[in-house]
Amino acid sequence: MTTYGSFPGTRPRRLRTTPVMRRMVAETRLHPADFILPAFVVEGAAEPVPIPTMPGVVQHTRDTLKKAAAEAVAAGVSGIMLFGVPEESKKDAVGTPGTDPDGILQVALRDVRAEVGDDLLVMSDLCLDETTDHGHCGVLDSEGRVDNDATLERYAEMAQVQADAGAHVVGPSGMMDGQIGVVRDALDQVGREDVAILAYTAKYASAFYGPFREAVASSLKGDRKTYQQDPANARESLRELALDLEEGADMVMVKPAGPYLDILARVADVADVPVVAYQISGEYSMIEAAAEKGWIDRDRAILESLTGIKRAGAQNILTYWATEVAQKLG
Repeated sequence: MTTYGSFPGTRPRRLRTTPVMRRMVAETRLHPADFILPAFVVEGAAEPVPIPTMPGVVQHTRDTLKKAAAEAVAAGVSGIMLFGVPEESKKDAVGTPGTDPDGILQVALRDVRAEVGDDLLVMSDLCLDETTDHGHCGVLDSEGRVDNDATLERYAEMAQVQADAGAHVVGPSGMMDGQIGVVRDALDQVGREDVAILAYTAKYASAFYGPFREAVASSLKGDRKTYQQDPANARESLRELALDLEEGADMVMVKPAGPYLDILARVADVADVPVVAYQISGEYSMIEAAAEKGWIDRDRAILESLTGIKRAGAQNILTYWATEVAQKLG
């Protein structure tokens, strides 16, 4: 073959020649400590309930939830985010199970803390959507609109009962204006200054939540576009970030992760607290469904998707594959 001068003088492929070379020069690495496991626990179940739209994920019983938490600890996962699913008959307009000390989420928090102590960060979803009969993340006014300030009062009470039940971290996810400041004040008033807040800072009104709504037996009719962010907007996320940090957020989150990597990168560039991303149910289910049909390599696709999220700036990732991937990395 005839060559011309010294072209190509630079050969980036030299750093891709072998698996060991590629591993050595990798700019982004996944580690078990990166991961937080979202987990669902359903009230009154004798056996775990498979979620058809999320193959491999279940609504746990209290006992199987404790087992899942112990497995996460053994794998080196950092945290578990709990979502409680009450009996349908207990749901009401104001989400009473969310503030009942004997509500399923509070019971599950106590169970998991008793099982793992401080070996795993026990986190709680602080929202009303699982416990209201209308399925919205807040209290409705006389015209059926979500009442921001009335909802904040419920969030304050939820924060206190979740902290009392053992949460290391609470995750206000309803996208109400002022929610972080109200939750911080509520926790501090009852001497829970050590309970951290993971702010759902940029939570978009996404089509990718579909399987999750089955997982929590959502009663929602309509949508959440009046409080979750418009997928068309980016600058708005930075405004939400500034407000959450001013109100006392200890960590901030972008949700969903995959379709919003640009938002994640922008938040990570300016945030001075840990940045978290939530790889949500629709992201999980698409990979699982495509892999089941043989269209993609499941394990490679999982790792590639998680690497992309971390490369974009996430320090930690909520993912339904947390324990599985952590076991493989370990």
